[in-house]
Amino acid sequence: MTPLSTSTPEAATAGPRLVAGRGDLSGAVERALRTGRPPAYTEGSVRRADPWGEDLHLALYLLYELHYRGFEGVDDDREWDPDLLRLRRELEERFLHALRGALADAPRSVEEAFAPLLVEPVDPAESVSRHLETAGELWQLREYAALRSLYHLKEADPHAWAIPRLTGRAKAAMVAVEYDEFGAGHADRIHARLFADLMTDLGLDTSYGHYLDHADAPLLATVNLMSLFGLHRALRGALVGHFACVEVTSSPGSRRLAKAMRRCDAGPAAERFYTEHVEADAVHEQIVRREVIGGLLVDEPALEPDIAFGCAATVLLEDRLDAHILDAWTAGRSALRCPLPSLDPHLDPRG
Repeated sequence: MTPLSTSTPEAATAGPRLVAGRGDLSGAVERALRTGRPPAYTEGSVRRADPWGEDLHLALYLLYELHYRGFEGVDDDREWDPDLLRLRRELEERFLHALRGALADAPRSVEEAFAPLLVEPVDPAESVSRHLETAGELWQLREYAALRSLYHLKEADPHAWAIPRLTGRAKAAMVAVEYDEFGAGHADRIHARLFADLMTDLGLDTSYGHYLDHADAPLLATVNLMSLFGLHRALRGALVGHFACVEVTSSPGSRRLAKAMRRCDAGPAAERFYTEHVEADAVHEQIVRREVIGGLLVDEPALEPDIAFGCAATVLLEDRLDAHILDAWTAGRSALRCPLPSLDPHLDPRG
């Protein structure tokens, strides 16, 4: 393949470091990226892969990151390597098939899909944000931030892929919301930057992708879902459904997390990230539902089931992640693959 990049070898060091594979598929991707060779895998390994498991999701995550910032030492041209794209497509089909199977009975109309999200439960007992608000400890806030950093340090980037695929009202409204997400012209107000400031308050490393090796499959799946929808024009309706679901559910959850940061004295930047989202996303919710979804349904009414699917898939994976985190914390153990170094061993029951 003839290289397209004109960058120097030094330019290939800007991205995060590769992590070790966790199985046949992610190992094949890791070795391919390290060596510059095609991935060595079998069709059987894809068929046998757990569509919810960490081997498949780490493999997908590594492949998707080539479309964001790439990896240290990996040539930028690997983004469009046909062998890597072929494997990515096979993994995506496995993941999508599992999602559609799990959501076979989910609503297919926008109204039915979003109606439950517009009424906040009186006591969302199975919510991580509720736990952190009422009983969370500082070490749990740090774990949650480390996990969420894999998205929040590129917040709104996957959704930006929807912009060239929309027209009229939907495009104008999508750009308006994304403009806010990207700081409304102010670099210090970009939401990814605000999250990095939150991480600093919590004593975490703010390097992009730093906590990838700490994240298990349930978290990787939530980030992969955005990339999957964003990179396929055929899934533009699902991407809009995902975006709308995030905006609709963000404000109540952010309010609880702001209280959690305040209660644990996490720091002003830690609290600010969530207070910023309480107000901003309450406004964004209205714009997305009325103008982005409303405009898209006027332009392409046949996409309504896809919008509903994007919303339902988001809820499904977020619920799986919440269950994973709360199961670990209830048992008194870390929700990460490997625990974070403690800021104060006397405050952290895991030592």
